[in-house]
Amino acid sequence: MPTEVALLESHALRVEQMGRVDALDKVKSLVMLPDGIHVRTDDVARYFEVSTASVRRLTDRHQQELTDNGMRVLRGDDLRSFHGDMLSLWEGEVPESYPQAATQLRLYTRRTVLNVAMLLRDSDIARCVRTYLLDAEEDLRASIASLDQRVTRVEGCLVGVGSALQELGPVLSRMSHRLDVLDRKLDVTHQVVGAISLRLTDVSQDIVRLDARMDDFARHLKDLSRRSHS
Repeated sequence: MPTEVALLESHALRVEQMGRVDALDKVKSLVMLPDGIHVRTDDVARYFEVSTASVRRLTDRHQQELTDNGMRVLRGDDLRSFHGDMLSLWEGEVPESYPQAATQLRLYTRRTVLNVAMLLRDSDIARCVRTYLLDAEEDLRASIASLDQRVTRVEGCLVGVGSALQELGPVLSRMSHRLDVLDRKLDVTHQVVGAISLRLTDVSQDIVRLDARMDDFARHLKDLSRRSHS
């Protein structure tokens, strides 16, 4: 895990953290200009609770890095145009501290302010921002490690499932064969039952015919009996 000193000294580590501008508001509210995009040197100094001179010295030492991350200096027509935009956004309620008469104006974006937080040594606010960044990095690493462990466990379970399916294959094949045999036996049983049913129908008809003949025989006996008595 990177340390605070490493973050202060390593440009590469700072580049890795440049997307975490949310860290600024996690530590302290950053008051922006009316455009919602820029702050001035005085605003940066107030945020970090240091002198404006300290911020200027820092920006002079790391001008290229801060410029790469959004810092710019307005002069001439660009400055007048920016002043006009700010005045229209303030709608006549311009604060006394706004430097309309300045010959140049250094502007910072939130990304630039985060860059300053990773460079400014003598500020408790900057240290808090760096601590938040490092803690969030550690939490992310822990989450990734935990996810990696879960994925490893799932992969292990899948290996077990694969082996079980391979073992289950022959069992299912044998069960399928036995079910086919049973199905054929049921077909034969149905045929036998059908034949028995037809035979029983024939026997029933034979019994009916036999009953009729027995009735005829009984009538003949009665007739013979009456004749013999007469």
